[in-house]
Amino acid sequence: MKSQCGPEDGAGPAGAEPVDRDVRWVYQPVEVDLGDGDWALGRITGWWQDTAGQPWCRLRIGRSGHAGDWQRFDPARVLLLPLSGL
Repeated sequence: MKSQCGPEDGAGPAGAEPVDRDVRWVYQPVEVDLGDGDWALGRITGWWQDTAGQPWCRLRIGRSGHAGDWQRFDPARVLLLPLSGL
């Protein structure tokens, strides 16, 4: 089960990861379309924007066994869930 925030794999443009000062660290629960008709719960732990203005997120899918990685954000595949039940 590969975590995906969007259509591209990897750590961002040209394989570069953002520097800490450019990252907004968060705890955002999400539901992720796995591409095979199944959805999984996960979380986004960071956001940043590349030089082209594209949003990227550090996504981890719960119980997948994979560490979180940077993916381009795709709202059609990653649904942001509320932080509380209110």
